[in-house]
Amino acid sequence: MDDRLKELMQELGNAINESLSDSERIAEAIGEIKRAGYDVFLVLEATIGFNKREEGAEHEAGESDDLPADFESAAKLKWTSQDHKFLRALKIAIDEEK
Repeated sequence: MDDRLKELMQELGNAINESLSDSERIAEAIGEIKRAGYDVFLVLEATIGFNKREEGAEHEAGESDDLPADFESAAKLKWTSQDHKFLRALKIAIDEEK
């Protein structure tokens, strides 16, 4: 990994840490937990991927080289009751073809 990428990754980590530290909402939630008599240990994990683009390649934000713009899946999924329960817990609704 080159030094510039390491520097940029460190900058990203610092920005994330700073934004969490400055969050009034997070501070309030932690304060409530402490007032309830608990110690708080906050550990967050982030997975951040990097892909080096080829020189001269035009690449718009949000654009994917993996699939054509008019890609449409023909796959059919069978959802179990556990799948529905999990998605509802995440507040995700699915439209099923009957």
